[in-house]
Amino acid sequence: MSSNIPVFDPLSVPVIETFSHLPAVKIHDLHEQALLNRFQQPPAWQPEIKQEAVFTNRAPQSAAVLIALVMREQPYVILTQRAAHLSTHSGQIAFPGGKVDAEDANAQATALREAHEEVGLHARHVQVIGELPLYVTGSAFWVTPVIGLVSPDFELQANPDEVADVFEVPLAFLMNPAHHRQHSMTWQGEQRYWFSMPYEEHRIDAHGQQESVERYIWGATAAMLRNFYRFLMVHPPR
Repeated sequence: MSSNIPVFDPLSVPVIETFSHLPAVKIHDLHEQALLNRFQQPPAWQPEIKQEAVFTNRAPQSAAVLIALVMREQPYVILTQRAAHLSTHSGQIAFPGGKVDAEDANAQATALREAHEEVGLHARHVQVIGELPLYVTGSAFWVTPVIGLVSPDFELQANPDEVADVFEVPLAFLMNPAHHRQHSMTWQGEQRYWFSMPYEEHRIDAHGQQESVERYIWGATAAMLRNFYRFLMVHPPR
């Protein structure tokens, strides 16, 4: 079996399109009741990106991720930076998640189990409200994005075997296309495209000093967020 993973610096690949002309999701549409209403009465829609050009010949593997929306004064999304030693997508920004195990009842069970194993988020803090359509990664993972509302009284503990860091990004930032960029490059004779959503996190370091950390959200994570944006922007059924 061969993965033939492309090796390149995504920050060096040119931006071919920006999207500041598209409207952002309104803040009131990101609050808890609005999100519940949207998933209870979903509109007719199609995801903008369904799959990447696959660069491996291994058999597809089912997986699930948790798009965990922390319900603070404004909602935040929990994201991780994957450990550098992992065999796929090492060092990249990702949602908590992973491969479906035989004992998992469904994709939601996978997403909740993986979130607990990776970052210590217990299922008791999560209200699952729905799923987005399947997304196929270039590494042949068939990923179901599970949406969960998270009560803010949780504690996280990153598993160093899988996660180098865990952080939060405002959902409003991610649902504003002014922060979305599209890239393109030729690899193995094929044109490949992906989205990025660079985010500058301001935080207090271990010495009590303020620091800025660039979180380069791209690839599958950015694509699923872009689909979430499209889902929230579709006019609801009348």
